Amino acid sequence: MAGSDSRRNSALVAGGILLSRLSGLARERALAHYFGGSAALDAFRAALRIPNVLQNLLGEGVLSATMIPVYSRLLADGEEEEAGRVAGAIAALLALVAGGLVLLGVVFAAPIAAVITPGFTGETRELTVTLIRILTPGIGFLVLSAWCLGVLNSHRRFFLSYVAPVLWNVAQIAVLVTVALTVTTDEADLAIALAWGTFAGSVLQFLVQLPTVRSLARGLRLRPDTSRPGVREAVRAFGPVVLGRGVVQVSAWLDTLLGSLLAAGAVGLLGFAQTLYILPVSLFGMSVAAAELPELSSTDLGAERETLLERLSGGARRIAFFVVPTVAMYVVVGDLVVGALFQSGDFGVVETRVVWAVLGAYSLGLVATTQSRLLQNAYYAIGDAATPARTAAIRVVLSATVALLTMFSLDRLGMAQTGLRFLGDIPAFSPLPADIRSQGGVLRLGAVGLGLGSAVGSWFEYTWLRRRLTSRIGRVPLGGGALARIASATGVAVLVALLLGPLADPLHPLAAAPIVLGPAGLAYLLTARRLGLDEASDLRRLVRRG
Repeated sequence: MAGSDSRRNSALVAGGILLSRLSGLARERALAHYFGGSAALDAFRAALRIPNVLQNLLGEGVLSATMIPVYSRLLADGEEEEAGRVAGAIAALLALVAGGLVLLGVVFAAPIAAVITPGFTGETRELTVTLIRILTPGIGFLVLSAWCLGVLNSHRRFFLSYVAPVLWNVAQIAVLVTVALTVTTDEADLAIALAWGTFAGSVLQFLVQLPTVRSLARGLRLRPDTSRPGVREAVRAFGPVVLGRGVVQVSAWLDTLLGSLLAAGAVGLLGFAQTLYILPVSLFGMSVAAAELPELSSTDLGAERETLLERLSGGARRIAFFVVPTVAMYVVVGDLVVGALFQSGDFGVVETRVVWAVLGAYSLGLVATTQSRLLQNAYYAIGDAATPARTAAIRVVLSATVALLTMFSLDRLGMAQTGLRFLGDIPAFSPLPADIRSQGGVLRLGAVGLGLGSAVGSWFEYTWLRRRLTSRIGRVPLGGGALARIASATGVAVLVALLLGPLADPLHPLAAAPIVLGPAGLAYLLTARRLGLDEASDLRRLVRRG
């Protein structure tokens, strides 16, 4: 029964995330159409990094690790009134902290832009400052939206909180398209309009969850009361978890910082690759980890060690079942995926190839990243937030080191319609001159170095987390012990994709992708079912019900 509930909860999370990510892909397609690889998109991506960092620092990840374990235990003990008081106190504290950070972000937008994008100059830097001032006020609403997610997940209401970001994406698309069709096509003006749409979406994302939260959380009072034991416990865990999540956000900030030192267009195109990279992380890694956290938190490590290991192994298997073939398709036929989603308007064949190269590099660490999500939640459930934090810190240093050793050389490689072009001496360990970096017309591959650094760091993090967890509760195998069968089924899918590739070559990627990916996906599912993977049968039953 527990396994059935876990699968159902994972499916609800995945369903909400899927709708959210599909709307996100629609948003990215709109950005690709109107901005291509422009400097204005670089500025928007960089400015959006500030609210994203603070949302993740104070929001979903931290609340999942600090609030959900406390709140879930109170509910399990029948203390619903106390749970509501604790949730209200945490919301009040978050609102105060977020409000202060919003004020700082607006007042100090210029020095913040100088820190996060030291390579930006002139109009691109000025536009980044303007966009930061517009986007930062949305932080408070995004943080409170993540608080809603914590309450809803603790009550096993998984769908609403993960589908709410659809409104965030829809608001951006609506404003961008409306302004582009009726007011202006100037890229700087479009970026400003997009920022206002993003702020409106932040407000809507919070408001749509609030009525359900108020109906579930009894005794809810927005008072910053730190005298309650549950609040004190959450606050004590807050520091180590913020440190761990903060390290992750430092990694995201470093990607933007290092990207600003690359040729124009790198930050904007990097965002398209990261959107596709994050898709399986959210759909499969996050959905399984989020569904398991309340269950893991209520498991007695001393008395139910085998149950805990069984849950972790089952979650790792479900994640690998979807992520391993995704990695293969991203690497082998990623040009079809990127082209089908983004190739339109100012986003052409060359942009598609650059994003594919960056995506392929990031994808090399995708299995490790998604498996680590589950292991991190296992640590949080047993009350250890320090180990993931320390491991993440080392990972960031390692990723940045690998990126610095590779990205400047790769920035001397340009992508053209006819293929790669050498545009400087290799190896190189310093940025191109600013006047060359700011020139448009030639897209370079420097961002691939960021993807390689991320992949190396992800595998280090996973290996270290698993080794330490094994010594405490037992071994959790990579892929839940089913990796060989999953890899075999993936091999069949890759073979089918390669055989069909030449047939699809003359077509636009939007038409070619279904011809290649459809049969490859079907081959994977049929082979997986023949190899006895329960996930394939579960998916088949789900499709039949639908």
